[in-house]
Amino acid sequence: MDSLRNILAPPSSASASDEEGIKNQVLIPRQKGAFRKLLAFLGPGFLVCIAYIDPANFESDLQSGAQYRYELLWVVLFASVAGLIIQSLAANLGVVTGRHLAEHCRTEYPRLVKYVLWILAEVTIIASDIPEVIGTAFALNMLFSIPLWIGVLLTGVSTLLLLALQQYGVRKLEFVVALFVFVMVGCFFAELGYAKPEASEVLKGFIPRLSGHGATGIAISLLGAMIMPHNLYLHSALVLTRKIHRSEEAIKEGCRYYLLECGFAIFLSFLINVCVISVSATVCFRPDLSPEDRDKCSDLDLNQASFLLRNVLGQWSKVIFAVALLASGESSTITGTYAGQYVMQGFLNLRLKPWMRNLLTRSVAIVPSLVVALIGGSRSAGQLIIVCSMILSFVLPFVLIPLLRFTGSKLKMGAHVNSLGIMIVTGFIGGCVMTVNVYFLVSAFVKWLISSHTLLAGRVILGMIVFSLTLLYLLFIAYLSLRPLSDTACFPDPAETKDLESEVLEDEKAAAQVLNRTDILKMQLPGDVLAEDSE
Repeated sequence: MDSLRNILAPPSSASASDEEGIKNQVLIPRQKGAFRKLLAFLGPGFLVCIAYIDPANFESDLQSGAQYRYELLWVVLFASVAGLIIQSLAANLGVVTGRHLAEHCRTEYPRLVKYVLWILAEVTIIASDIPEVIGTAFALNMLFSIPLWIGVLLTGVSTLLLLALQQYGVRKLEFVVALFVFVMVGCFFAELGYAKPEASEVLKGFIPRLSGHGATGIAISLLGAMIMPHNLYLHSALVLTRKIHRSEEAIKEGCRYYLLECGFAIFLSFLINVCVISVSATVCFRPDLSPEDRDKCSDLDLNQASFLLRNVLGQWSKVIFAVALLASGESSTITGTYAGQYVMQGFLNLRLKPWMRNLLTRSVAIVPSLVVALIGGSRSAGQLIIVCSMILSFVLPFVLIPLLRFTGSKLKMGAHVNSLGIMIVTGFIGGCVMTVNVYFLVSAFVKWLISSHTLLAGRVILGMIVFSLTLLYLLFIAYLSLRPLSDTACFPDPAETKDLESEVLEDEKAAAQVLNRTDILKMQLPGDVLAEDSE
């Protein structure tokens, strides 16, 4: 009974720091109209949708349009719809339980599994940060003719300056990121106006098909670039910046409004991706394209795209593309830094300031980006972006499965547990991702083994290593899928808490502060949010 009272009742005291955080937290009005409530919820979806329109997405979109015209537009649609469903589950987990995904993983899994999941989460953050570094460096090169390697170094400084905005509150930061999103929407609609693709051909691209092994690889990179694993950690934590009453009705309403605002933001990102693919396809398949520009289309990257657009559509087209790319890279690095903070706090309960977390992540990302930029130039940098996108796709199941298990648990979610239909749809999405990943890895490796001139003994050893790692990959997925969850309840049964709830809700102000996460609001890493892990 006391534990239920602790869940429903507000804390008895708060530090001065906590009181300041509570004051700046976004309070959801209870008696206002639907539009006023939606405005209060609006914000986290824009930070989340940045992962769908970051430089890695643009790289994959450009190659998709240049090589397969509009053929892979259906992958973008599938990824956007799947992303919305999955992101809504991440938001629901945070709203209902008051804890984000990394915190649940910390308390649920054994120490070894927890550390493996944490390492994989850090790998995804680094893999997503590398394209953002390279994309921002490309944009600076296009706009100011700054050498690529200097642009790579400047990205760390620019991100730290933008992170300074957090001292003005989470709403200001959300506004800046939303502004970046609308800048990208405006830029790419302008590009679409320059390119003038045929609407009938664009619509045919939403018919599912894959033409060969190369299209499968691009499809995987598109999927990996859009549904980013670290984004699920991020979204489940960002929703905690809103102060939502702990009544059944208010929690249900919060989940619904977060679905609406996330859906709007992801719809904008979907339009941007369609624009990029359509512009690339229209330009690269023009009958009057010069041989030099046609060669660029055969291996199109972010840097070559700017010169291609300038040659075909004019100088202003290049400038517009560079501005959109800069907005994408800068906003992506902000969200990546926050995701890194939540991952470290959730899994390890470490205390790091945002600038220090950014410095660590950015340093790891800058090293390979700088080496590639100095040695391989823009072409190698573009290839590195595609590799990073494929890494994200392979790691996705290790974040998606715990999310589906937690949101499908009656003990953790109470009445807000996933419906059977949602479980079937999300299971299908996860199954498709894993099947395509394994198929692509095995088929690509077998093809390489057959055509390789390496000694037979070397090929046998290499084959054993790769297939062993593939088996380990599948076994870990099976472990996460089949392992029984603990019987620890995160959401109390309404039937058991009816009297307690009515008692606590007598003080409306206190009820609004039941699950204050001032640590999330201030982007600091708490030491007392979770109980110490049991050995």
